[in-house]
Amino acid sequence: MFAAAGMALFAERARHELSATGATVRRRGLDQSTELTPQETQIARLAVEGQTNAEIGAQLFISSRTVEWHLRKVYTKLGISSRRYLHAAFPD
Repeated sequence: MFAAAGMALFAERARHELSATGATVRRRGLDQSTELTPQETQIARLAVEGQTNAEIGAQLFISSRTVEWHLRKVYTKLGISSRRYLHAAFPD
């Protein structure tokens, strides 16, 4: 989270502290933090089709709140502010 927020020093500190406990931390590249996961892509495509969060949630067996959470991540990764801009990112 720190790395995604541009806080490299905090990310390195957290990585160091976790390694002291024996835990491992996966280093994330810039491409990974902006690339949509398969679930995010699926949810975004369903939103582009005009489905509501409740409809998407019912189709994927997740809560509408989880759909909302994924969509917020999609908006951040795509640099958009709302559902209406998804059409540009998913033209097909």
